[in-house]
Amino acid sequence: MNHAFEHGDSFAPLVQALCDARRQGLAADARAHMQALHCEEDAYAVQRAVGARLELFADAVPRHWKSGGADRSSPLTHAPLPDPGVWTSPARAGAWPLRLRLVEAEIALRLGADVTARHADQMTHESAHAFIDAMAVSIEIVDTRWRQALEELPALLKLADMGVHGALVLGEWMPYERRDWQAQRCRIRIGQRDEETFTGTHSLADPAWLLPQWLRDVTRQFGTVPAGTVVTTGNWVGMLAGNAGDLVQVSFDGLGGASLRL
Repeated sequence: MNHAFEHGDSFAPLVQALCDARRQGLAADARAHMQALHCEEDAYAVQRAVGARLELFADAVPRHWKSGGADRSSPLTHAPLPDPGVWTSPARAGAWPLRLRLVEAEIALRLGADVTARHADQMTHESAHAFIDAMAVSIEIVDTRWRQALEELPALLKLADMGVHGALVLGEWMPYERRDWQAQRCRIRIGQRDEETFTGTHSLADPAWLLPQWLRDVTRQFGTVPAGTVVTTGNWVGMLAGNAGDLVQVSFDGLGGASLRL
């Protein structure tokens, strides 16, 4: 489903700033756009406009997404992830433009069937599991096209910037199974620092919990979501700072791991 830019020229300066930042690899000044967006729908419209203008997605429905929220009572937000920045582990960032290099450890889920708007509307947190065919350990690098520090940016400007996404690394896919996520252990090591361990720290207590809302939003924006679409489902470790050249190693007990040379 090909959406026009619903708001006409009202967000044109904001879209132009984000496009220029991506093309030129230079951070844009957010000060002129602090009050430009009023709701999540505005931010999603900007995401679509930037994606379309820069041809960031090879398919009509982006094939990789991020979704998540602070907890089950908080709003969930979603962003499509540009195709060139999705890599298979082991990966190297190389010359990929990154400023912040903030590291998150996550679980990615892959759909095993097409999901229509009707499917999404009827989906419950329980029935969602039947639509998943595989899962993988993933590493997300958080980054922004804005010059300002993340804590200085309005949430909607971060959401418009593809959810301040930099790159995604996917580990080996394995068949999906329901697990005791509260007992799930995650380990991460960045560079020469000591390994850190986190247990049961997923913000939603179950990575699949977000599927119904994510799929309702995506089908509303783009239409049917095809089998094979991937969503990474929220952070287990906080945002940990890495430096250029660091080796990031993430593993989840029983689920394998992923690595990235920053």
